[in-house]
Amino acid sequence: MLLRVGLQMATSTLLLFFITILTTILLTSFHFKQCLASSDMGADHWLEEKEDEVDEVQSHQPSPRACDFSIGEWVYDKSLPLYDATCPYISTQVSCQRNGRPDLDYEKWRWRPKQCWIPRFNALDFLEKIRKKRVMLVGDSIMRNQWESLVCLVEAVIPAESKMVSSHGPTMAFHAMDYEASIEFSWAPLLVELEEGVGKKRVVRLDSIEENAKYWRGVDILVFDSAHWWTHTGKWRTWDFYMEGDKMFSDLNPMVAYEKGLTTWSKWVDLNLDPRRTRVIFRSVSPRHNRENGWQCYKQREPLVYSGYTPRVPGQLVVLREVLKKMRFPCHLQDITSMSALRRDGHPSVYTSAQEVKTHTSSDCSHWCLPGVPDTWNEILYALLF
Repeated sequence: MLLRVGLQMATSTLLLFFITILTTILLTSFHFKQCLASSDMGADHWLEEKEDEVDEVQSHQPSPRACDFSIGEWVYDKSLPLYDATCPYISTQVSCQRNGRPDLDYEKWRWRPKQCWIPRFNALDFLEKIRKKRVMLVGDSIMRNQWESLVCLVEAVIPAESKMVSSHGPTMAFHAMDYEASIEFSWAPLLVELEEGVGKKRVVRLDSIEENAKYWRGVDILVFDSAHWWTHTGKWRTWDFYMEGDKMFSDLNPMVAYEKGLTTWSKWVDLNLDPRRTRVIFRSVSPRHNRENGWQCYKQREPLVYSGYTPRVPGQLVVLREVLKKMRFPCHLQDITSMSALRRDGHPSVYTSAQEVKTHTSSDCSHWCLPGVPDTWNEILYALLF
């Protein structure tokens, strides 16, 4: 009798066990199908998503640091610009609105990469990220253009008594005193040294850099640029000779000279900077629209589009990429060349001064109106750094 009862209990327990297992399998299968259906619905929803709905799709996009920002298109954005054209740090030459430019659309184009998204610049977040740090932009007048843009992007959120500008040698610095941070610009258009030699002759020292580089030491974030000056010729060339070691050259292929100068810079970075302490970014060449005697950008009102237009890759960018490949230091290339080549509408043209607007004797198709294109460069810089 006891044996029969025991067998019955064991059989019941075993049956209950198998029922539980079967139920679990069925529920798991059903849930898995639901997940697949949900995933398929998400894929369809993604395909139907309107491209302008940035807030809806950002969570599906790759990380900004993994993105190729150079491929995309300019889209009109009424919410731009990110700061007022009355920003006191904008040079007269690029204050196009104040100089009488009648159209303002050049301020309202946003760059939309095809593979990811660019986060909107957040001044308070940027300042918090650079707290107790030095950020320095090094290069020529186009880099000065970008420095003014970056300062204008942050200065409005800082009380007047908590900000100031100082200068030292070839550098100037905007100080956010409450954050113990600075955004600096260092004038070094060739990166290597340009000095006055015998008979007041100007000499480019292709293998000497310390006179400029001494200002870069101790900086936390360094952004470099050097390109335009290397191709200057005729009356625009500001030197008479090249010098390498004890050899003098009256003439040298510009791209050969550029490669030598960049190699000197790269060696200095490799030997003197610690990647655990300093971030280094090299911004690619800013395109000029100077054909037709500098009037190619005159009266332009909107960007070009990629359709039917392939921007030429400048020789400087080819050389730069090769030099960066050989470096030990992890230097990031910020490629703004092709995207900016589409913006011939973004230059000052004749709106460099009130007088120039009246006389039309020249047209600046190299620098950029502010607010304008350099703001996008700085939004990308913000994404790359943080």
